[in-house]
Amino acid sequence: MNTPLKITKVGNSAAVILSKELIARLGAAQGDMLSVRNIERGNELAPYDADFETQMAAAREVMARRKRAWREPAK
Repeated sequence: MNTPLKITKVGNSAAVILSKELIARLGAAQGDMLSVRNIERGNELAPYDADFETQMAAAREVMARRKRAWREPAK
């Protein structure tokens, strides 16, 4: 699926209009939150998962506290 999306102005912000088909493929509904993730080939749009975000915040905190420990495996 390669559907072009147009960015439109809404007040002082910008918005992208999603078709009903795309919203259905995302498993989302009007009013739901979506998240954008950077992936190797570009960006990925997915339903927002609060549990995932909580887990990632905890992981970032641990990695920040243990920077030296993470450097060795990265070599």
